[in-house]
Amino acid sequence: MNLTTNDAGRLLPGQVQYSLLCNESGGIVDDITVYRLAADRFMLCVNAANIEKDLRWLKSHWQWEAKLQDLSSETVQLAIQGPSAEPLLQRLTPAQLGSISYYGFVVEQVAGVQSLISRTGYTGEDGFEIYYHRDHARQVWEKIMEAGKSFGLKPCGLGARDTLRLEMQYALYGHDLDDSTTPLEAGLGWVVKLDKGNFLGGEPLRRRKAEGIPRKLIAFELGERGVPRSHYPIFSGDRPVGHVTSGTFSPCLQKGIGMGYVDSGDLTGELSAEIRGKKIRIQRVTTTFWPSRVKKHPRSSTTP
Repeated sequence: MNLTTNDAGRLLPGQVQYSLLCNESGGIVDDITVYRLAADRFMLCVNAANIEKDLRWLKSHWQWEAKLQDLSSETVQLAIQGPSAEPLLQRLTPAQLGSISYYGFVVEQVAGVQSLISRTGYTGEDGFEIYYHRDHARQVWEKIMEAGKSFGLKPCGLGARDTLRLEMQYALYGHDLDDSTTPLEAGLGWVVKLDKGNFLGGEPLRRRKAEGIPRKLIAFELGERGVPRSHYPIFSGDRPVGHVTSGTFSPCLQKGIGMGYVDSGDLTGELSAEIRGKKIRIQRVTTTFWPSRVKKHPRSSTTP
């Protein structure tokens, strides 16, 4: 598939792959997951806010006889995440969840509804994402919530998910990734297979890698009380060298954490973020903020 940066040809049916769509300049159109349903069938899961944009982009570059179909409007996705996700969901499906490998999936019933059950997520926890037809949206939701009572299951929205993903240093499209950002800058070079042959954005990325990467995405924590927010400037001394792309107050760590782009030549020096007119020292963090949460990192190179 020459529209994605990763090598989808490596996937076997039942496997999932984290990948990117890039534009002609090597900027990121979207970050996606690719599901191989069969030898000749794939499913792409895109960011919900980018559905129309991604579909236009795919259609404008489609060169094959294979059918491209948008099923977004008739598909529901629910994520069940956390240490009890497997025993909870096992109550509702005949699928042997323990046999589903990380970044693997099966097609089986959940609460009596045919579903795709994927061992993936965006929280840093072990868990599953299930896809099924919208006609059964309420039925499956209610069955899951009922089964989850004894496990202390709670519904959560995008605010909670945003804190969880940031604690694990997962990039968010529209904040840490966009059309002007390359995968090499964003630390996603491991999902760019420059040796797989021609793909859209490949040549600019090869040149950029050879010439050097001018800025890089870093993760950081604040040296004192404060909450970093998107677009806050990052300084080396009195010189601006970057900006914050994501930031929050971590309830688990009880401190402000964030991610942002910094000029490559200033990665080893002392940095600060300007928060409400005050410069606060930031400390670069090279591992996840909450490393004990998961067995594997969903953005690790161990995925297909």
